[in-house]
Amino acid sequence: MKKIIHRAADRGIQDHGWLKAAHSFSFAQFQDPSKVHFGLLRVLNDDIIAAGMGFGTHGHDNMEIVTIPLKGVLAHKDSLGSEGNITYGEVQVMSAGSGIRHSEFNGSSTEEAGLLQIWVFPKERNIQPRYDQMRYDLEKANNSFLTLVSPHEGENVMLINQDAFFSLGTFDSGKTAYYNIQHPGNGAYVFVIDGQAELEGELLNTRDAMGVYDTGKLEFKFSENSRVLIIEVPMQ
Repeated sequence: MKKIIHRAADRGIQDHGWLKAAHSFSFAQFQDPSKVHFGLLRVLNDDIIAAGMGFGTHGHDNMEIVTIPLKGVLAHKDSLGSEGNITYGEVQVMSAGSGIRHSEFNGSSTEEAGLLQIWVFPKERNIQPRYDQMRYDLEKANNSFLTLVSPHEGENVMLINQDAFFSLGTFDSGKTAYYNIQHPGNGAYVFVIDGQAELEGELLNTRDAMGVYDTGKLEFKFSENSRVLIIEVPMQ
């Protein structure tokens, strides 16, 4: 097993007033040659958007973009005609493919919104752009990892143009949990949304992350009530 640890305090912190962002990997003004990507995972931004503010219409291409709201409401609109709100308990996937334009705003005029935005390099380039969002069953993510995003079509999962899997779990203090790598050769980037988890002898606190590869199974021990996101990606 090989591993790399990214502590919350070592992320690139940016405060633009309307947007407070913490970048796990090099992004915008934050540039760190040692933190460009983990395998085919390119971006993990932890964003807080002020009430009524957001990202105006802009374009993407040849990137798989996954958005996970943590609080509040996001208002989405794109060039494919998709328009609507996304809230906690939902996940959004955009395959930018040959090109897509979209905007993302805080849908509330009084409360801030929080989200994770994650970019993964695609398996096939210049595919037809695609948008999807899904509400998942929070109960099924209680004390176990629930796969939300997968390269395989199926019920209650969203499709991604890569051999990648996104799994989320909410765990009670004192619980032990396991995660099996779903695609041979993949690595797992583990992000503790909140709480505290011991993973393979390493203690991870809120917003800490650990990349693990050359292994087939992960063991977690939780000493606090915790939420954990696993982003499983090819390493090359």
